[in-house]
Amino acid sequence: MSDPMPDTVTEPAPLGVVRTPTGNAEVDGLLERLADADHLAADGHTEVYEDVHRGLREALSALDAGPAPAPPYNHRS
Repeated sequence: MSDPMPDTVTEPAPLGVVRTPTGNAEVDGLLERLADADHLAADGHTEVYEDVHRGLREALSALDAGPAPAPPYNHRS
């Protein structure tokens, strides 16, 4: 009877997913972080995906918050 599982362990291989730049440096950095998962076994992907997801949520929340209020105008002559 043959063994269905080979004795050799193969290294993780990159999936070759192309990441198109968005033009937003923060978002592009997070998307590039996904490449870290290419070199990890499947059980290591979760940490990378959660990190990227958290960063993207923060970036979106910052957009919803809008710009910071201007400091009060102190008019002196």
